[in-house]
This record gives sequence, structure tokens and C-alpha cells, in this order.
Amino acid sequence: MQTNLNQQLETMPVRRQEQLLAFDRLLTIMDELREQCPWDRKQTMDTLRHLTIEETYELSDAILEKDLSEIRKELGDVMLHLVFYARIASEPQAGATFDIGDVLNSVCDKLISRHPHIYGDANGNTVVADTEEKVKQNWEQLKLKEGNTSVLAGVPGSLPALVKAMRIQEKARGAGFDWEEKQQVWEKVEEEMQEFKDEFNAETDEIIDRERAEKEFGDVLFSLVNYARFIDINPETALERTNKKFIKRFQYLEEQARSNGQHLKDMTLEEMEVYWQEAKQFT
Repeated sequence: MQTNLNQQLETMPVRRQEQLLAFDRLLTIMDELREQCPWDRKQTMDTLRHLTIEETYELSDAILEKDLSEIRKELGDVMLHLVFYARIASEPQAGATFDIGDVLNSVCDKLISRHPHIYGDANGNTVVADTEEKVKQNWEQLKLKEGNTSVLAGVPGSLPALVKAMRIQEKARGAGFDWEEKQQVWEKVEEEMQEFKDEFNAETDEIIDRERAEKEFGDVLFSLVNYARFIDINPETALERTNKKFIKRFQYLEEQARSNGQHLKDMTLEEMEVYWQEAKQFT
């Protein structure tokens, strides 16, 4: 066994060997910290969970900013968390359920089984999937064969609503349930927006049934997400870019007002608008 491993290592490109050594270094440090550091010894999967979510969002921010140096750093933080979970699961008190090797082999097996157009199916037959859409459809069908009772079962319930809407629609499309033309989708957007306007017209002072308005507004958002998907826009990314743009412009407004001895609470909207228009030239 050891001889085979040595032979495999020797035939690998030097950079791959360096990568494996780097991963081994991380595993070794993780073992040492888990055994010697009071903080690391205390952690459980539950205590790490919210930290992992935070690290994932930090990685997402770095990606949106296209900051490769920060992306490298945040990838390392996420990788540390993945190794940490696997280390906890490998310990006797957790039942030695699995370790990082099991995790990696499991995902490798899944990737091979879900790419029959590359590796062949379970019977060794070649499967044709020459477009991205066909690959997605095959993926969803294979997941059903693996035991999922619904195409939508793989959408995490805790996903943010905007991301969840996108994933639901993508998975439904993978099952063949989708509009044929983007024009049909846009007509649905206009229909939902008109329904919302007709029932909750801002020009009147009618008391709004908030529960019903919320439902109809959700329909508007869902249809807009659907259209974004059809024109290959990620709505979560689009909205976050707008959030960041607004923050930069508003902070410019604050800075300019402050430098001129003004306070926002004492300014008129017209005065603020001057700085806002200036900010638009830089963002």
C-alpha cells in the first residue's frame, strides 16, 4: 500500500506534490490546535456554524470586489472550517463517523456519478450531454435516482429568499418546467406589476391589506428573479452590487456634508441631491 502511494506521488507533477504537502500541513496544524489550544478544543459543529456562515459572506464580498488577494485569504479561512468539521467528526466522542479522506472521496464519487457524459454511467455506457442545459437536466435526474423525492428537495430551507427563488427556478427548469421564451417571462413580470399597482395604488390613501400586499409583492419579486435568470443575471449579485453602490454614494454624501460643516438631519433633500449627483460621477 505504501509503495503504491509513493509511486503515485512520484508520478505527480511537482506542483501537485506541493499542493498535497500544503494540505497535509493544514491537517497537521488542525490536529495540533484541536489537541493543544483551549479555544479549538472547545469548539463543536454547532459553535462553528455561525462563524462558517460569516466566513462565507466575507468570501462573497471579496469575490464581488474582485480582490484576488482577499479571495485567497478568505478561501483559506473557509478551508480551515471544512477541515475543522471533518476533524470533529473523526473523534471518538463523535463516534469517529468520518474524516477528511471520507469527505473528499465522497465528493469525488458524486462528481464522477453525476458526470456520466465524462466518465460514463454505472454500466459503462457513454451519455451525451453537449450543452450546459443538458448537463443541468441530467444532474437533476440523477439526484432523483439517488433518492431525492423532489427536484426541489435539494434547495436548503435556510437560504436567503432571493437566492432560494433563483435556485427553485433553476431546479424546476432542470426538470423541464419553464417558460420557452424570455418575452413570455417579461409579460409575466408586467402582469404581476400591474396587478400589484391595481390593488395597491400609491396615488390613493386607501388602507392597504398588508398581508395580501406582501403576497402580491412576493409574486412581483419572484417573476423578476425569473426574468433575471432568463437573461443570465444573478439577482443576488445584482442587488448586492446595487447595495454597495448605494453605500459608497451615501458615504460620499456624508463626507462632503461633514467637510462643509453640515449635518444630514438639518439638510433638505435638494441639498443632499447635489452631493448625490457628485457621487454618481465616481461610482
